Amino acid sequence: MVPEADSERFTVAVRTVDGAVVVELAGELDHDTAPPLRDALDAAVTSGGRLLVDLTDLDFCDSTGLNVLLHSRLNAQEAGAGLELIGLRGPVARMFRITGADGVFPVHADVAEALGEAGGPPDTA
Repeated sequence: MVPEADSERFTVAVRTVDGAVVVELAGELDHDTAPPLRDALDAAVTSGGRLLVDLTDLDFCDSTGLNVLLHSRLNAQEAGAGLELIGLRGPVARMFRITGADGVFPVHADVAEALGEAGGPPDTA
């Protein structure tokens, strides 16, 4: 996994939850802060499996950030995986809505909801 990347305005943290790779973003995602996200998503896609990008604490996302997510979505599809978004809110949700990108990604309210919709009934054993 990619270690946590940090800058003054933007952070990327990667963790695994119930077999899914969760990439948590916080702060402002733009041209200057996008490289750590690109690196984290590239590493997560190559690891295979389910990829959840948590935008709950993302305050701003410009076209560069959107393009990183769209590119990573295509890479995930080519690898036989999926990229899903969590916690679209505020100005970030508005940007996704205006561009139509919210219709391209599966979107969940939170990680628990996303994991509950993994397909199939939960384990009862």
